[in-house]
Amino acid sequence: DGLRGNTLIDVGCGPTIYQLLSACERFQEIIALDYTDQNRQELEKWLRNEAGAFNWRPVVQYVCELEGDREKWGEKEEKLRKKVKQVLKCDVTKANPVAPVVLPPADCLLSTLCLEGACKDLATFRSALRNIGVLVKPGGHLVLITVLHETYYSFNKQVFSCLYLERKAVEEAVEGAGFEVKFSEVQPCPPSDVHADCNAVLSLVARRCSPGT
Repeated sequence: DGLRGNTLIDVGCGPTIYQLLSACERFQEIIALDYTDQNRQELEKWLRNEAGAFNWRPVVQYVCELEGDREKWGEKEEKLRKKVKQVLKCDVTKANPVAPVVLPPADCLLSTLCLEGACKDLATFRSALRNIGVLVKPGGHLVLITVLHETYYSFNKQVFSCLYLERKAVEEAVEGAGFEVKFSEVQPCPPSDVHADCNAVLSLVARRCSPGT
């Protein structure tokens, strides 16, 4: 609440839109970044409203209901399609994650359930946060959602590794990337989920410090 501005960058968007449904009400343009070609192609298919694109309507309706009007789902979809201006390849292990493209610093950086899958160890995680941190202007914000105590997750019978993270380690890495943590909340994961062994989800908002502070 209270975060708004001109540009939002979503790092590790995947093939999904759920994380952008509320953000499109607060920012004038959105730039979506992901490493995987298939993810970007799937997102672009939905943005172009192509036949065969994934049907996000139930999720959009649910978000609209949370925001106060379930029936505005059509307007929400149209608004989001108009506001996503670019879909680019991103590698968080690079000093400029979108190289060779150079993006102007954004007002807000969003990353949901990405870095813990992209980073093999804590040193890489810290480095990745510093790399994506330069995409935010001083005074801008980072919105980070990550899982805690997870070592794997599975989808469609395929198992993926995940970096085991502690809350304190994440907060220290965010601060080490030049941010001041403004909000941090941990919510437990349902114990019955057999698709992952995560213990909790960490939601964090941080403000990028000005140089020299």
